[in-house]
Amino acid sequence: MAIPVVSLSQGIHVVHLFFRIDRLRWSQLTPQESAASLQRLQALCTDHAGPAHPRVMLFVNVGGKADIAVVLFASQLQEVSRLQRQFERAFPAGSLVPVYSYLSVTELPEYVTTDDDLRRMLQHGERKLEPGSSGFEEALAAAKQKNIEYQHYRLYPELLDWPILCFYPMTKKREGNDNWYSLDFDSRKKLMGGHARTGRKYAGKISQLITGSAGLDDWEWGVTLMAERLDDVKSIVYEMRFDEVSARFGEFGPFYINLRISPTDLWSHLGLD
Repeated sequence: MAIPVVSLSQGIHVVHLFFRIDRLRWSQLTPQESAASLQRLQALCTDHAGPAHPRVMLFVNVGGKADIAVVLFASQLQEVSRLQRQFERAFPAGSLVPVYSYLSVTELPEYVTTDDDLRRMLQHGERKLEPGSSGFEEALAAAKQKNIEYQHYRLYPELLDWPILCFYPMTKKREGNDNWYSLDFDSRKKLMGGHARTGRKYAGKISQLITGSAGLDDWEWGVTLMAERLDDVKSIVYEMRFDEVSARFGEFGPFYINLRISPTDLWSHLGLD
């Protein structure tokens, strides 16, 4: 039986993978085997260089939790699985040891901005435009277009190729009075609005991708942050923890910090030549 073809109704599949090199096994390889492995990895990364899916993004992990990190993007489930197996087969058998993996999908937030939300913001926000006026209608059309673009790139991301990738999983609490899912929709939407405003302060410094994993992995969301400066990663995570969404309802998994790298530079950095 052939592997099934599985697509989402909207969005794409994302897999974060972390590996360690078995140094003893690697020391037994010939220089020709190492060179052939590098060649296979170069071909895979070149064939899926992005920025849209299918995409393979290669990183070196910093801090010792792993040696190598790779993020895979594909519209079909069997395609992202194929990319994973191709990546694994690029390395000699037994030399690549799995450390951590995370499967998730791109999705629109439950609290996505509606046209009515846009109208209220234009009427009662800083601009206080009068409904029906030419200025209001022009601003509304521009806001709608921006919202459409936001939703598109939320579902079909093209992450900026910045040097730092931070990944961590998270879940909302279900404990007593701190049960996120016992709150009504309007309360949750209001809290998430404040959370989003904090994130927007880092526009131009942080490129963020939130992917859903309820029913797919051990946590509910995967958070991927791309940045050019590590202190921006530290600052946004620290500041967001003061939002009630995180301070009261957030639970976080392990954090992985990684640097974007080419296959050739990965070989040199890890001493795999």
